[in-house]
Amino acid sequence: MNTIVHRAGSRGVAEHGWLHSHHTFSFADYYDPRRMGFGKLRVINDDVVKPGAGFGTHPHDNMEIVSIPLSGSLRHEDSMGNKHIIRAGEIQIMSAGTGLTHSEYNGSDTEKVKFLQVWVLPKYQNIDPRYAQKTLIATDRENQFDLVVSPDKESDAVWINQDAWFSLGDFDAGQSGEYELHYPEHGVYVFVIDGSIAIGHEMLNKRDAIGLTELDKLIFVANASAKLLIIEVPMQQG
Repeated sequence: MNTIVHRAGSRGVAEHGWLHSHHTFSFADYYDPRRMGFGKLRVINDDVVKPGAGFGTHPHDNMEIVSIPLSGSLRHEDSMGNKHIIRAGEIQIMSAGTGLTHSEYNGSDTEKVKFLQVWVLPKYQNIDPRYAQKTLIATDRENQFDLVVSPDKESDAVWINQDAWFSLGDFDAGQSGEYELHYPEHGVYVFVIDGSIAIGHEMLNKRDAIGLTELDKLIFVANASAKLLIIEVPMQQG
C-alpha cells in the first residue's frame, strides 16, 4: 500500500473578502507541481462564501463537478435552465461536457455557506451537459458509508461520467470501518470533513486527507466522532 498525506495546514489558501477557500490541489493562483491531483481527482476546494455573495456566471467544459454543502445553502443557475437551491444534506453534480455556464451564490443574506467543490476528469469527452442533485438521508451514513456518487446510472447515487465513487460516512468515536475498492488498480482518497481517524499508524484530523493506492480494502478507526468523504478514482493519467 502506497500513501500520500495532505495535512489541512498544507493546503493553498485564497482570500477574496467574500470568499475564503482552501485548495487541496493546485487551483487558480495556488500552484504546486507536486499537487496536481490524485489520479482522475483534480480539485477539492473547501469554500466559505459570505452572505449574499458568490461566483458570477462562468464557463466549464469536460469536467465532472460535485458540490457538497456542509452548512448553509447555495443558489445555482446554469445555461441548461436549472435554478436550484442546494443545502447541507444534499449533493449536486454537473457534467460540463461540451460546455455550459453557471453561477453559484450564497442562498442566504445572513449566514455563510460552507461547501466542498470536487472536480473529477471525465471518462468520455464532449458529452451532453447534464445536472442532478439529491437529498441525502443522515441515518444512511451512521457508522457506515453511504454511496452518493456512482458511474452506475441504475444506482440511487447521482451519476458521474467517470469510473468514480464518492461515499460519505459519520462514525462514532471508537468505531472501526472499512471501504472495499471496486477495482484494485484504483486509488482511494480519504478527506476528513470533521473529527479524527487512524489509518494504520497515520493519524488524520479535521480537513486532513490521505491518498492510498495498491490496496484492495481500506480499514480505519475513528479516534473521535468523524465525518468522512471517500473518493475512489482511476489512477491512470491518460
